Order: sequence, then C-alpha cells, then structure tokens
Amino acid sequence: MNTEKFTSKSTTKTGPGRTTTWLNRYGQSLKYALHVITHPFDGFWDLIHEKKGSIAAANTFLALFLLIRVLKLIATNFQFIMAPIQHINVFEEMGSLLLPFLVLCVANWAMTTLFEGKGRFRDIYMGMCYALVPYIIIQLPMILVSNMLTFEEGSFYSVLLNFSVIWCVFLVFVGLMEIHDYGPGKTFIFLIVTVVGAGVILFLMLVFFSLLSDAFAFFVSFYREIVFRLN
Repeated sequence: MNTEKFTSKSTTKTGPGRTTTWLNRYGQSLKYALHVITHPFDGFWDLIHEKKGSIAAANTFLALFLLIRVLKLIATNFQFIMAPIQHINVFEEMGSLLLPFLVLCVANWAMTTLFEGKGRFRDIYMGMCYALVPYIIIQLPMILVSNMLTFEEGSFYSVLLNFSVIWCVFLVFVGLMEIHDYGPGKTFIFLIVTVVGAGVILFLMLVFFSLLSDAFAFFVSFYREIVFRLN
C-alpha cells in the first residue's frame, strides 16, 4: 500500500514540471513556423493534423503583427511613409487590423462549414496567424533599414515589403486549402466568398452599433427632458 502511494506521488507532475513542458511545447510551436513558411503544404497539414502548432504561438504571431504595424507607422523613415505621428492612436491602429482579421476568420469558418470544410475555427485562426510570419520577419528589420536608405533607393524597400505581403497571401491560400482539404479552385472561390462574407459582417456590425448609438442617444435625451420638466 505504501509502495503504491509512493509510486503515484513520484509519477505525478509538479507545477514547475508542467511549466517547463508548456514552455518547451511553446518554443517548438514557435520554431515550427519557419518550417510552415518554407514548406507550406506539409507544414500546414502537420500544423493542424499532427498538432505541431499551438494557440499560444498563434497569439504571439498576431500580437507581433499588430505591434510591427504600429512601429512601422512610428519609426519608418518619413520618405517612405507619411503618418501623422502626433495623432496616432495605438489601440485604434491595432483594432483596425485585429477586427478585420478576426472577422475574416469567422467568415471563412461560417462559409466553409456550409460546404464540407473540415477546418474548425481554431484551425483557421491558427493557420491565418502562422501565415503572418513572413510579414513579421521581413517588415521588422525593414523599419530599421528604411532609416538607412535614400529616396532613390526606395525601390529595394518597396520590393521587399510587397514580397512579404505576397508571401503571406500565398500562405493563407495554401493554409486554407490544407485545413479544409479543398482543391486550389475551390479554395480560390472560397477566399473570394470569405472576403465578401467579411464585408457583410462588418456592414451589419456598423449598422448594429449605429442603431445602438442612436437608441442610447434617444434615451439620454428622453431622460434629460423628463428631469428638466420635473424640475
């Protein structure tokens, strides 16, 4: 009996042990992004079906993407980007990218669920986040490089920035194709459907919040009118 207790205690994982295991898993999922962006067909398949990725790593890539967008507006040489630094709101800038990104994930999940798409929302979100890695890798050092270039050398700067965006779009295409197990043609069609669906969702959200704002303003004015008449 004592031996069984001793054995059960010795095999139980401690708190620090769990933390170490999670950190190892997190580090491996971050490192795996390099394989995903260089071998996207195998990479995205293993990312989802072989559990090589993690939500924690996906959140990290998304956070870095948003951070680099803000840094790009603030620290890029004024010759290559015109941004009113004194009027930049960090949270608004991040929200202007985060909201459409999440809406695209929701739209793709909603549309593909109706047409035998195999990807869960978790898989779509993770794949889209991993597809942002080229943007992070290329655009972050280019912020520094932009301050070392003259305006005449700007073509080199523009080519690399455009290349990072094209690479990300290609990874999104391949990632969704592998996640949903679609062919190239069907994936292309559903990319267009996803963009249209995201536009509809954003429009409905704007209408909803506009109506909500009008209703709130009406009740506030109604309340003030009552208070004024009672006084």
